[in-house]
Amino acid sequence: MNKLLLGSSSKSRQMLLNEALIPFIMIGHTADEDKVDKSLPFKELLQAIARYKMDHVELPLGKEGDSIFVLTADSMGMDGNGVVHGKPKDKEDAIHKIKALEKESVTGTAFCLDKKIFKDGLWQKSERIEKYVEARYKFTVSDAWLERYLEHSWAMIASGAIAIELYGNQFLEYVDGSYSTIVGLPMYELREALEEIGFY
Repeated sequence: MNKLLLGSSSKSRQMLLNEALIPFIMIGHTADEDKVDKSLPFKELLQAIARYKMDHVELPLGKEGDSIFVLTADSMGMDGNGVVHGKPKDKEDAIHKIKALEKESVTGTAFCLDKKIFKDGLWQKSERIEKYVEARYKFTVSDAWLERYLEHSWAMIASGAIAIELYGNQFLEYVDGSYSTIVGLPMYELREALEEIGFY
């Protein structure tokens, strides 16, 4: 059985893949996201970061003719004023992001899925599927709950400090679109892409 090489340390993405019984191995990447043009439109920015991560994944050694499947992804939130929010830098920044995103907001996730073949001593891209999915949601944490939410959720490692899974689920009022996109991977689209690229 194939195993997906996941170029991400995201706990949320690991959780989603485990729940979907998709076997995977975590690998590192050396991408510096600050080098991606932040003036790009929201969708294009996320797609560019996912591709950039793919260009900088740390792949295992291979032998001639081997094939592997590699996944990278990026998620960000955008508030009603069009301001894009990544992961919080610290607690103060997390609170700022939660407040900025408490009206209806958008999370977008882009992923890049490659099938690579080891040829002439190098991993070479054989096929690539890129997808972008977004969802609207309302997520509200009142001042009385902020400390508990920050302590018990994955807010400090989540895009926009919005962690709708696990403890954070109780602050999610509604989702319009893909729930798993907000968590970190659009699983319906990923399953379709894995089928299309020959993973199964």
